[in-house]
Amino acid sequence: MAYICLVLSGAALLINGLTLLGRVPGRDSGVFNVLVGGVQLVLCTAVAVTADGSLPVLLSIAGTFLFGLTYLYVGLDTLASLGSTGLGWFCGLVAAIAVVFAVTNATVDPVLAVLWATWAGLWTLFFLLLALGLDVGRYTAWALVLASQTTTTVPALLGLSGRWPAGPAWTVGAGAVAVIVFVGAAVLARRGARPTEVQPAQTPVVAQPAAA
Repeated sequence: MAYICLVLSGAALLINGLTLLGRVPGRDSGVFNVLVGGVQLVLCTAVAVTADGSLPVLLSIAGTFLFGLTYLYVGLDTLASLGSTGLGWFCGLVAAIAVVFAVTNATVDPVLAVLWATWAGLWTLFFLLLALGLDVGRYTAWALVLASQTTTTVPALLGLSGRWPAGPAWTVGAGAVAVIVFVGAAVLARRGARPTEVQPAQTPVVAQPAAA
């Protein structure tokens, strides 16, 4: 289930990044976020109901619940123009929880820990953009586009094929990907385009974890 949610998140991250860049209409991305968030919440609920109170299982889907709710919130916000300040503060909370998951996975699954740290960085950008109103929309957009496949789809496909990345080499590789995401986004954000204003209803969101 976690890998399926990661695949869905890869698509959502890409669409949201392109929306922030003005390449996808806000209404289109809003509908897509509602669908992705709804599917993820249904899958998580099904796992939770059959978990029989198992704390490890519930912990493993906690992040997915948070991100599914985020996508749903983003979609409703975009379609109904609810205003994004509350969404921004929620993203700040999710970013803090993602840091906790990164720390707790540091010795158990270092690659996943790096991915969690990267997602924490993405959600921090949403907090800065939506809650504090800082002018980081273009940077956030490119970070989403770069992270969309590298931190979600590729790991998910490896996991689905029974080859979830593990070991020092993969950990270093994941760290390199994180650097590429945030440094590359800065380079691309400065390159070319004139600044564009991003309306609150056009500020969709992010990633999705594998397992905590």
